[in-house]
Parts: sequence; structure tokens; C-alpha cells
Amino acid sequence: MTTLLTARPAPASSKLVLATAFLGIFLLNLDSMAMNVALPAVGREFGGSTSALQWIVDAYTLMLAALLLSAGALSDRFGASRAFGAGAAVFTFASAVCGLAPGLGELIGARLLQGGAAAIMLPSSLALVRQAFPDAAQRARAIALWTVGGALAIAAGPVAGGVLAGTLGWRAIFFVNVPVGIVTLVVLARTPSSPRVARPLDLLGQVTAMVALVALTFGVIEGEPAALGLAAVAAVAFVVVESRVAAPMVPLSLFRSRAVSVSMVIGFVVNAAFYGLVFVLSLFFHDRLGLSPMAAGLLFLPMTAVIAVANLVSARLAARYGPRVPIVLGQVVCGLAMVSLLWAESGPVIAVLLAPVGFGLGLVVPSLTAVVMGEVAADRAGMTAGVLNSVRQTGGALAVAVFGAVGGLRVALVVAVVMLVVATAVSLLLPRRFTAD
Repeated sequence: MTTLLTARPAPASSKLVLATAFLGIFLLNLDSMAMNVALPAVGREFGGSTSALQWIVDAYTLMLAALLLSAGALSDRFGASRAFGAGAAVFTFASAVCGLAPGLGELIGARLLQGGAAAIMLPSSLALVRQAFPDAAQRARAIALWTVGGALAIAAGPVAGGVLAGTLGWRAIFFVNVPVGIVTLVVLARTPSSPRVARPLDLLGQVTAMVALVALTFGVIEGEPAALGLAAVAAVAFVVVESRVAAPMVPLSLFRSRAVSVSMVIGFVVNAAFYGLVFVLSLFFHDRLGLSPMAAGLLFLPMTAVIAVANLVSARLAARYGPRVPIVLGQVVCGLAMVSLLWAESGPVIAVLLAPVGFGLGLVVPSLTAVVMGEVAADRAGMTAGVLNSVRQTGGALAVAVFGAVGGLRVALVVAVVMLVVATAVSLLLPRRFTAD
């Protein structure tokens, strides 16, 4: 049965859980966005090619994407609150290690550890929200507020990264994570423990998934055909394993839901378009316009500042018209804005045109996430959140790899727009209304 639902007030305990998840997603996105702006500063200190700088970004996003699948299942197995707490503690520690890294290799290694911790935090934070808000309308609103946490970090990230890199140095970007991580753990300690779901671990599925993602990203960045071949073989092996094991990490039956399958495609495309654009623009601002990290961060501010507003607008539109409207509308707005960027040359003009890119993204993500989480039971929330976010992060990692390899802002924009056109058409297959529990 499908219907439009009106949210009732949530209990105090649920609001505290939401605050914890809010802080977690804020921490992850703040680090990700701030680091993009500081890449030229890292390059000046350590040296290295564009591909080396890509690995600073992709070491994080690749590990995040590769481990999200099993991390989601682990969240269900050990309880979302316990998994989230472990991830937040490791992420805080890894941030300090990144800030103390003596060289590029050590920094990339620490970023891998950060990505692994983030992989645990992301699905468990969303699972916390799913479990705390069983009512579909309350859940849709809570997920929108959860995405606001990420949106605020996305807004603050480039500016904070630019200011910190330009004044205290790029290492301060990682040190600022430490107090945020500590506050997150303190708030988590006041929330109720999540239930555990006894499920065996699918180690073979995890290994094949990780090999496929790592080989694919390495093959694209370094131009290695052998790695691409290995990625294809590992991907096939993953599907075979998941279809045969008794307790698969990713049940293939999940994709029998048209809403889930379509949402995965859209999530991949939206992340690819957004993070690929941020990466090439960061290099464009530095190499072509000669801007400082602080100036580059300020140019991203119009785009990132509107995302939080769009998240709330998305929830309102979805409540009134159903989730398909903000999802389709957001991609259209984002695509048209990217088309207009093809003719932009100056920093201020680009900054203005980036605002609708951010607004469009902000419309899509909350409603898309609510659609997926509404398709599964609460005890499968961690696994499902892991799959969705793994697909999204893979899109971001591959976009950085592909856009960095092809070179040029305009080529990247054309590729992003084509992907958005296809995803917008696919979005018409989504349900018009949320599914009631």
C-alpha cells in the first residue's frame, strides 16, 4: 500500500540518535571536502604527479566503497550503535595519523585507514536513523535532517580546508577532526544500544568485492588493462559467490525491487557528477586561475551552502508530491547548471553557476535514500545502507579517476551531463509515493 504520510513528533531518544548520526555524517563529509581544496598544498610539500594526488582522494573513497558492503552487514550483526562507535573512534585516530604523516606514502596509508573507519560509520549512522524512526513519514524527515549534517559539512569543508591550508597548513584539516570525533562519541554514549542480528560473515564476498573495486580504480587511474581485466573477473566472481552462499553479504534479491535498482543507478551517477566536478574544479582553480586554497574554497561556497536548504526542501516536496518529484527535479537542475558551466571562464561566474549544482544535488539525495530505506525491514537497514553508499562512493571514486585521466574541465562536464540525462530518464521508473510500513 502506498500513501502520502504526515510525520508525528518523534520521542526524545530518537532525536538523540539523530543527533549522533548527524555528527557522524558531518565528520565524514567535512574531511572529504576540505581535503580536495588542500591537494595543491600537499603536492607542494611532498611533490608528486596528478595521479599521486588522485590517490590521496581515492585511497579514502576507494576503501570506503570497498568495505561499505560488509560494514553494513557488520552493523546489523553487532548493532548499529556499537559499529558506529568503533568506526568513530578509529576515524578520529586515523585523522591524527594523517595530520602527522611525514610523507605522501604515509598520508595515503592513513587515508586508507580513514576510509575503512568511514565505511563502518556511514551505514551504521543511517541504520541508527532507520531503527529510531519506524514511521515512514518521520523517517523521511529524519533522513533529510541526517543529510543536512553532511550538507553543512560539504558547505564548510572547502572554505575550512582553504582557510586552514592557507594559514595553519593542510595538516590542520585532519587535526580539526579530532575534537569533532570526540564530541560524536560523547553524544553516542547517551543513546540506547541497538539490537544485534545474528548473521554469518561472507568473507569470500567481501574479498571479491574489494578486489573488483580496487582493481577497477587502479586500472582507470594508472591506465593498466590488466587491472581492468582483473576487476571484471572479480566482479563476476562476486556475483557468483553472492548467488550461492547461504548468507550473502549482498542478497541479490534486494535488486528485484525496481525502486532499489533504480535508486542505485541514480546514486552512482549523482555522486560521480558531483565529486568528479569538485576534483577537476579544484585543479582548475589552482592550475588555470592561479588561486590560493582559501580563494578556491570560497568559490565552492555558493554550491555547498545551498545543499542543506535543498535537503529540507526535498523532504517537503517528497511529503507533498512523493519522492520522484525532487529526485527528477534535482537532476534536471544539476544538469542544466553543468551545461551553463561549459562557457564559464572566470572564478566568480563559476561560483554563481555552481549554486544550482549544489541545490540539485541537495534535492536528490534525501528522497533517494528514503526510498531505498523504505523498501527494507529495520533489521536489514545496515546492509542496505552499505550497498547504497558503496555504489555512491564507487561513483565518486571512479569519477575522480576518469575525470583526472581524461583531463580538462569541459570534457568532465560533458561526461557528467550525459550521465545525468540517462539517470533522469531512469528516475521516471521510481514510485510516486513512499511505501508505508
